Amino acid sequence: MKSLDLPDVQSSPSQSNFKLTRVGVTGVKKLVNVRRPGRAVAIPLVVKMDLFVDLPAFQKGSHMSRNLELVSEVIDADLQQPVSDLETFCAKTAKLLLKKHEYATFSEVKAEADYFLERTYPSGNKGLEPYKLVAEARAHKDDGVKKLIGVRVIGMTTCPCAREVIKAIGDYKKDEVPPTHNQRNITTLMIEVPGDDKSVDANDLIDIVEDSFSSPTYSILKRREEGQLVFDAHKNPKFVEDVVRDILSRILKKYRNLPDDVLVVVRSESEESIHKHNAFAERVTTLGELRK
Repeated sequence: MKSLDLPDVQSSPSQSNFKLTRVGVTGVKKLVNVRRPGRAVAIPLVVKMDLFVDLPAFQKGSHMSRNLELVSEVIDADLQQPVSDLETFCAKTAKLLLKKHEYATFSEVKAEADYFLERTYPSGNKGLEPYKLVAEARAHKDDGVKKLIGVRVIGMTTCPCAREVIKAIGDYKKDEVPPTHNQRNITTLMIEVPGDDKSVDANDLIDIVEDSFSSPTYSILKRREEGQLVFDAHKNPKFVEDVVRDILSRILKKYRNLPDDVLVVVRSESEESIHKHNAFAERVTTLGELRK
């Protein structure tokens, strides 16, 4: 077949004078091997990624296939030498994106993966419960790279307001636990990881979030366990605002040694059972702000 000099349309001049903040690909699925420090066996994670760079005003398009080529290259290297964590994988990829796209000054990589952690059920039996690992990295050509690790956790909250109203109108005794309506709560916690710091572990973040719910939830519950879980949750009512604030308090206690400029993001949503809307709360801050 005759060789053709194919046009590079993406590199042609733009017809307008607007730069674009993020251009790239979303929903890229790859298998990433992660081996945590001190662990002998690597964990294979099916990771879904979004990869972006900025685009200058003078250029028509971004070379998106380079993003996919780069991910394949990083994955191939990962098969030989697993990465230590998902956020490091994102940071490495973000830095290499800037090399692949010589016109870019900023890159961003987002990733999430299903993750299973052993939990003890109310019965005393053990089993694996599902969570989401999330990670992000942002690289600037002249300002290094920032990376974040996080988790998305499902739990249960019970409404303090309805509980107190029912207590008042139902003539409950002081030591009795009145009923209230409950919500499925979905909370995302992310924290910046400075440099090569290894003190932030996803398992710890999951514990912090679950401890901040009215109650954790489980895949398997027998009748007595189900009743006890609901009863315990009603003894520990929480607004979605309480969940976020309790997480922030636990973050401060857990990570006393991290610097003030470390970014913390807590985002919580309670799926309402008696309303057609949901309740939401969020805090985006730094450890320094929380310490004031």
